[in-house]
Amino acid sequence: MNELVGTGVALVSPFTADLQLDIESLRSLVRHCYKGGVDYLVILGTTGESVTLNKDEKKVVIQTVIQENNGLLPLVIGIGGNSTTAVVEELEHTDLSPFAAVLSVSPYYNKPSQEGIYQHYKAIAAASSKPVILYNVPGRTGSNVLPETVIRLARDCKNIVGVKEASGELAQIQEVISGRPDGFLVISGDDATAKDTVKMGGQGVISVLGQALPDMFSRMIREAAGPNTEQADALHRELEAAMELIFEEGNPSGIKAMLQVLGICDAFVRLPLTEATGDLKSRIATYMKTMSGINA
Repeated sequence: MNELVGTGVALVSPFTADLQLDIESLRSLVRHCYKGGVDYLVILGTTGESVTLNKDEKKVVIQTVIQENNGLLPLVIGIGGNSTTAVVEELEHTDLSPFAAVLSVSPYYNKPSQEGIYQHYKAIAAASSKPVILYNVPGRTGSNVLPETVIRLARDCKNIVGVKEASGELAQIQEVISGRPDGFLVISGDDATAKDTVKMGGQGVISVLGQALPDMFSRMIREAAGPNTEQADALHRELEAAMELIFEEGNPSGIKAMLQVLGICDAFVRLPLTEATGDLKSRIATYMKTMSGINA
């Protein structure tokens, strides 16, 4: 899965003032990302507010991204949930042919045991016609996919090719990296840990910030994978304030505010999320003005 090494970005779903999908802004965002040098695009994830999109809207997002991308970058689709049967049915009824892989979040709210998580993903792997990437994000799901479970799935299910690791715990990430089978991808799910994950031997990131600042973020990841990582450290320091700003009032409220500064899309989000406050928008705009080469 070398096509999913480097910087992936979890695309937002832009909305108009009446909270309808903003198709032209989504097209602009896709162009901004591939011109900025990212390696692949992820759609219909948490950052894309997928839980507030209906089936028809999801189809529109898929069609729009496929058309605008025009085969330039690999695509990953988010299909997950806390009902194994429902996820399997969605996989069976979704045309996965345009996608390189499926990103599937660990079951949330019902807090399954490690064995339950294992059986959930084993069923998903059997149902998916495309490779599956596990998504561990304990801060959202209420449960942690432990390294032994990740490694067990990697060894038992050939269709499970990687994990998006968003525990934020570098020791846990290192444990997965050390114990994984050859070729298994360890992908940072946190912008803040992306550089260190790659330096430890991970394969990259699925980033939120990277869609606003694709050139800088992609350069940071490339430098972190190289023999001399000082430049990656320097870029991380320059981007650190942005990482903090965009998550201060929740995701994707912050990143949409940053994309609004760039003129790519508006900052509207759907309830239960709320738009970034005027204070945060002002501080994001101030930050962007300090960035070399950024027109804000």
